[in-house]
Amino acid sequence: MFYRPAFRLVPDGLRINFMRGRFLGLAFSAFLSTASVILFFYPGLNLGIDFRGGIVMDVALPHPVPQPQIVGVLDAAHLARAEVQTFGKGSEVLVRLPAQADEAKTQHDADAARDALLTKFPGTKILRTDAVGSSVSHQLFMNGLLALGISLLMILAYIWFRFELEFAIAGVVTLLLDVTKAIGFLAITRIPFDLVMVAAILTIIGYSTNDKVVVYDRIRENLRKYKKMPLRELIDLSINETLNRTLGTSATVFLAAMPLALFGGDTLSGFAIVMLFGIFIGTMSSIFIAAPILLLLGEKRLRREIVTA
Repeated sequence: MFYRPAFRLVPDGLRINFMRGRFLGLAFSAFLSTASVILFFYPGLNLGIDFRGGIVMDVALPHPVPQPQIVGVLDAAHLARAEVQTFGKGSEVLVRLPAQADEAKTQHDADAARDALLTKFPGTKILRTDAVGSSVSHQLFMNGLLALGISLLMILAYIWFRFELEFAIAGVVTLLLDVTKAIGFLAITRIPFDLVMVAAILTIIGYSTNDKVVVYDRIRENLRKYKKMPLRELIDLSINETLNRTLGTSATVFLAAMPLALFGGDTLSGFAIVMLFGIFIGTMSSIFIAAPILLLLGEKRLRREIVTA
């Protein structure tokens, strides 16, 4: 006797004709990805210190200080392009300074900012100082792009090895669309794009891949089980059969990431917010993007191979 959970997100026997709206889904996804590419170039990403270079100082002041006063202190130290952001009641401050062509000068600016704040506001504590030169930031940016490219190629090879070529192409194209939407989300929200965001996007790729493999496994099983069923009906059947697992897994990960988005602080909250968006996009793309692309690529070849096998 099999255990059946008392609560199911999707009732047994549900049959939704997802492929009926495949063209609408693909068109809407293409529109969002195109808009995201445009946003990537204008206004562009809000590059964090890892990729833009510069200095970030997390400062705890002994008492709340108005932001203009802090800016004036840094101006007096010949740090005219300093950006100051206050938190809470104004006693915790984030100071950003641009990178200099000379990395020694970048470090000099960091020391000057620290000395100016400690002198003007006795009792100040420098909680964190990150300094990245322009040459290092460029190398980190290129390495981040390389990591994303390699991950997509490895996923293409993995899905191709495990399934047929049509599955691999559909999966990687869908992942590319997911990544572009995540980039567009970062451009709109102005969340700093740094190495943490690269890790978030790689995590989204991994989650989205796993989600699609679950659906692909059921499609492959049903291809062997229902050898005369049209591929369109078979894909709809497979999605409906895995819908409980897809939505259940997504809901679990979504709820796990939610506290980080709400209470995770500057670094973790940005990561979690992008993850929440990626979970939603990855789940939707498994149903409305990856499956329709697979249908378009394999409607004749996959069905013919199974029938003649």
